Amino acid sequence: MPIFRALAVTLVTLATFAAPATAQAAPPTAPAGFVALSDVAPSILQDMRYATRHNFVGRRIDGYLEPTCILTRQAAEGLRQVQSRLRKKGYTLKVYDCYRPQRAVDHFVRWAKDLADEKMKAEFYPNVAKDRLFEDGYIAEKSGHSRGSTMDLTVVKLPPRLQRPYFPGEPLVPCFAPKDQRFPDNMVDMGTGYDCFDPLAHTDNPAITGTARQNRDLLRTAMIAAGFHNLPEEWWHYTLDGEPFPDTYFDFPVSHRSLR
Repeated sequence: MPIFRALAVTLVTLATFAAPATAQAAPPTAPAGFVALSDVAPSILQDMRYATRHNFVGRRIDGYLEPTCILTRQAAEGLRQVQSRLRKKGYTLKVYDCYRPQRAVDHFVRWAKDLADEKMKAEFYPNVAKDRLFEDGYIAEKSGHSRGSTMDLTVVKLPPRLQRPYFPGEPLVPCFAPKDQRFPDNMVDMGTGYDCFDPLAHTDNPAITGTARQNRDLLRTAMIAAGFHNLPEEWWHYTLDGEPFPDTYFDFPVSHRSLR
């Protein structure tokens, strides 16, 4: 081998071993002001559905690395006030979803466009054609949850009953079926299950009467008193008044590591 060629090969080999490894991009982290709800109000129950397969998509949603509720500190402290009031009446809050990364919202959008995937339709949207989910407002490209001060929640009677896990592939029952027939959530009767894509889930739907109406009003009254407002189309959906990040949609993963 000519000497100049041997020298070139040697230099390339040395450069290869000397080159630093390509840096891995660190996952985005939460800005100051976000907290784990369990650190602020540990007695609030958590049933984080999007970290599981029991949701309208039927699989764990992108960005949910842990089944934990993350919120802005102001929203978490507001829920602590609500919890204090409800516990005196013999109830506890239970959250289904809190901060939601933008990548999760994007997952919902991709799923909604796949009209062939309807494996959870029988429970969550039995009366709604999937091609109407955008038009009817059930799915959108942005969510207030991504701003960190919106949560989905319900009320559970104390002491809470044991709630069995969801078994993938089990027979599905419409979310608006009588409470003793649909999935055995340990919440009080709210007239529908969580994430029910149906007009019966509208907070003030006049068809919801009796105990279910009283329970919806119990939740709403307690939340309004602590500075939250309800989304009229979803009895479980509340946002903090004067939220600290009204125009920012975050995308850090749902994980305790994001809070470091």
